[in-house]
Amino acid sequence: MPIATKKPAAKAKAQVAPAAGTNSDKDNGTAKAQPLLNQQGQILQSFGTVLPNLPLALDAKTRKSSVDQLNQILADTMSLRDLYKKHHWQTVGPTFYQLHLLFDKHYQEQSELIDEIAERIQVLGGLSIAMAPDVAELTAIPRPPRDREEVPVQLSRLLEAHQIILKEVRESAEKAADAGDDGTNDLLVSQVLRTNELQAWFLYEHVVDTPLTRAE
Repeated sequence: MPIATKKPAAKAKAQVAPAAGTNSDKDNGTAKAQPLLNQQGQILQSFGTVLPNLPLALDAKTRKSSVDQLNQILADTMSLRDLYKKHHWQTVGPTFYQLHLLFDKHYQEQSELIDEIAERIQVLGGLSIAMAPDVAELTAIPRPPRDREEVPVQLSRLLEAHQIILKEVRESAEKAADAGDDGTNDLLVSQVLRTNELQAWFLYEHVVDTPLTRAE
């Protein structure tokens, strides 16, 4: 009787995930794990608009006015923040250590204000500006040169920027109060106004022409 011989078992083939988009995606269990890249879709809301109906007890006209003013303040605050960082890096001279730290402290405080202002805009149903080109187009703060400037000039630029923002904030806070937008008024007065006033104080005391070692 002939002896039956076993055929050698076929080697299992390693499964290789096919490239995304092939017909085999669903077959090997990778389709749901594939990242969906390069997506585009419809715009949900156009810049410069506010949502018409929100449960805030504020009409759309009032909210639109506040959003427009807040976006201007936001653009200028973002410019001031970046101006502080520029001077933080580039300051020189006998007061380098003090100003290097002070400028960075003010930078951090302005960054916190930016988030508060932007979120207030969103709460009101508007859209906050976010990108550098939009800030450059909207800001009222003069653009500094790329060069390194003397410390008194750096301080003067910062003080001018603070004054621009403070003027805008006072006017916008008054308008918000008159329109019944107490939330915007509170943000502008209790946070933006007072922070900028305090920072301006720390700056303008540096440009008082007073003797350092001998009284006159």
